[in-house]
Amino acid sequence: TTEGCLVASTNRGCSALRRAGGVSSSVVNDGMTRAPVVRFPSAKLAADVKIWLEKQENFAQVKAEFDSTSRFARLQSVSTAIAGRLLFIRFKAKTGDAMGMNMVSKGAEKALKKLQTDFPLMEIVSLSGNFCTDKKPSAVNWIEGRGKSIVCEAVIPSNVVTQVLKTSVPALVELSCCKNLVGSSMAGSIGGFNAHAANIVAAIFIATGQDPAQVVCSSNCMTLVEAWGFHGEDLCISCTMPSIEVGTVGGGTLLAGQRSCLEMLGVFGPNADSPGENASLLARVVCGTVLAGELSLMSALAAGHLVKSHLKHNRSSSALIAGMPSTAVEPGTCNAAK
Repeated sequence: TTEGCLVASTNRGCSALRRAGGVSSSVVNDGMTRAPVVRFPSAKLAADVKIWLEKQENFAQVKAEFDSTSRFARLQSVSTAIAGRLLFIRFKAKTGDAMGMNMVSKGAEKALKKLQTDFPLMEIVSLSGNFCTDKKPSAVNWIEGRGKSIVCEAVIPSNVVTQVLKTSVPALVELSCCKNLVGSSMAGSIGGFNAHAANIVAAIFIATGQDPAQVVCSSNCMTLVEAWGFHGEDLCISCTMPSIEVGTVGGGTLLAGQRSCLEMLGVFGPNADSPGENASLLARVVCGTVLAGELSLMSALAAGHLVKSHLKHNRSSSALIAGMPSTAVEPGTCNAAK
C-alpha cells in the first residue's frame, strides 16, 4: 500500500496480537464459482431442469463432465435460481492452489454441453450470468461464500489493550457495535460490517499478485468484538470473511516482486503434498492481517487518535521530495541538473 498510516496502524495491530499470543484461524468453506445463464422456451421447462439438477444421480453426471476438464477442479455443488424462462446455474468447485476462475469456467462450459444433449432446447445466453458473482457486491457471495471462507479470532489481555492500543475494552466494544453493526446496517451494507477490511485486502492482493478487482468481494467481512474473561476485562475479536478469492499459482503470482512476497509467506506455487493448502494458508493470512488492521483502527477511533495518526504517519510531498535526487531544469535549457 502507498498509505503510510495504514502500514503503521496494521503493524501496531500485529504487535498487539503477537503479545496476546497470536491469531487462530480456520477455513470453513472452499469453492470457486461460475454461474452461466441459460434460457428455455418456457418457464415450465426451466423449472423442470432446475428440479432435474437437484437430483443426486443427475448431479453425478454433471460432475463427471465438469471434473474431466482438469486435474484439480472438483465440482462440489450446483445451485440454481430461476427468473421466468431464465435459469442461472451456479457451479462451485475446489480448484487446488489456483484462484480458479478459468478452471471453473472451463468445467462449466463442458457441463453445459452435457446439459444440452439432455435438453436440446436449452439456449446458452452467457457463460457468466452475474450469479457467480465476480467483482461485484452481492448477497449471494456474502451468504453462500466464494473462494475461501475464513474465520479468525484472538483474545487480547486488558493490559495490551491499554498499553499498546491506548484505549479500553468497554470503549472498543461500544465502538464496534455502533460503527460496524448499527452504522453498516443503517447504510444498507452487504458484507461491510467492518472498519476497513478492504484496505488490508487491497494491499495484500497487490503485493502477492492477486486480482485487485476481486477486492470487491474478497473484503466482505464481519468484525465482532466482545468483552472476555471471568470479569470481562479482556477483549475477544473475530473476523469472518466468506469470500476471499486468492491463489498461489498463475497470473500475477509469477511476477518477480509478487513471487518474492509469496515466498516470504511460504506459500508460493502449488502444494505438492496437499493441493490447495498454499492458497488456503494465504487466505488465512489475509483474514488474520485484516483482524490486525481492524483492531488498530478501531482503537484509534475509540481513543480519538485517527486524525493525529494520519498527520504523523502519512507520506507527504515534502518528505518524498526531500528524499529524491534533484531534477531541477536550468532556465533556457533542456538539461536536468546533475
